[in-house]
Amino acid sequence: MHSEKRLIKLTRDLIRIDSQNPPGNEKEIALFIKKVLAQSGLACRLVACGANRFNVLSMLRSPRATATLLITPHLDTVPFGTGWKFPPLSATLSRNKIYGRGATDCKANLAVGLEVLRSLAEEKTKLSYNILFAATADEEAGSYHGLIPLLEKKIIRADYSVILDADEFDIIVAQKGMLHLRVFIKGKKAHGAYPERGINAINRAMVFIGRLNALKFPHKKHPLLRPPTINVGTIEGGDKVNMVADWCKVELDIRYLPDMSKDVIIKRVRNLLESVCGAGGFRLEIIAQQNPCQIDPGHILVRSLKCASQKTMGRVALKGSEGATVMTMLDDCGIPTVATGFGSKGCAHATNEYVAVGNLIQGYHLLREFLFHFSAALCSCAAQ
Repeated sequence: MHSEKRLIKLTRDLIRIDSQNPPGNEKEIALFIKKVLAQSGLACRLVACGANRFNVLSMLRSPRATATLLITPHLDTVPFGTGWKFPPLSATLSRNKIYGRGATDCKANLAVGLEVLRSLAEEKTKLSYNILFAATADEEAGSYHGLIPLLEKKIIRADYSVILDADEFDIIVAQKGMLHLRVFIKGKKAHGAYPERGINAINRAMVFIGRLNALKFPHKKHPLLRPPTINVGTIEGGDKVNMVADWCKVELDIRYLPDMSKDVIIKRVRNLLESVCGAGGFRLEIIAQQNPCQIDPGHILVRSLKCASQKTMGRVALKGSEGATVMTMLDDCGIPTVATGFGSKGCAHATNEYVAVGNLIQGYHLLREFLFHFSAALCSCAAQ
């Protein structure tokens, strides 16, 4: 049933559909996917979590299913940007690479997942579990119109999950936590000619930032993740050049390891602020937070992916993610989760984004191999 030409065509068709986020409109691509699945006899449900924010759900059921496996890529892309050698919606095929916005992130993974799903349906394959395919909206802007409401409303229920959103067949088994903090530092207004009459909040912020950069958080070395990091993302303050600034706002991006506590991190930042500004000289807010997560490398999901990767690629690459992904959202719901994907390295969000055709073909075979191996592994576990 499967053909390389069909997979390549599907990938190019998906790239040609504009699903930039912002502004965020997944309706056209969702309707296209519904049509593709229907051609293979698969029912499809569109779930809107906002105006034109459509998610696509489809279930491949097995009469002997003992569990449900969620497979989830995303529909949206980052904006085009400028400087492309091929138009970003052209899906130009050149030297065995398909160019276009979303080619690697995440329409290659979307195409592979769809092609595997419909090939299994056409072959009337019966696995030991159901496959819930969920192509979600709004991943590039926080999943507030996608995976988050689908989980919160229990529209998605699964026993295991594979996220299709990675590059070069990496198997992502660990992820750092993310903590975004906003600090408002207070001062006292005065005329700029008499700075001694005021308290300059910007100067206070500079002292705070200097000490923050030297702050060390206790942690254990992780085999797949780099040490924790702090980044000063924005700074803004003062009203006018000839006034002593009585306010300064600083936003921080902190990435931390699975063994670390966000409460301890926040306490240390707060203590540092108090030492610089005094107890009443600042306000600290949490503006975003995601927990770190990891899955045991010996888990049945990871073992099955490793076997499929070794058989298909001749290699296995267990990796950690320094950035935040939807792994956390699934992990927080108690769903064992691993991520993998078939994009081309260094292409996500880049100008002249592409995916290598070879990655698509190998990705198709790897995902199928994983699904059959996972089916056998579940049966083996059940028999013990």
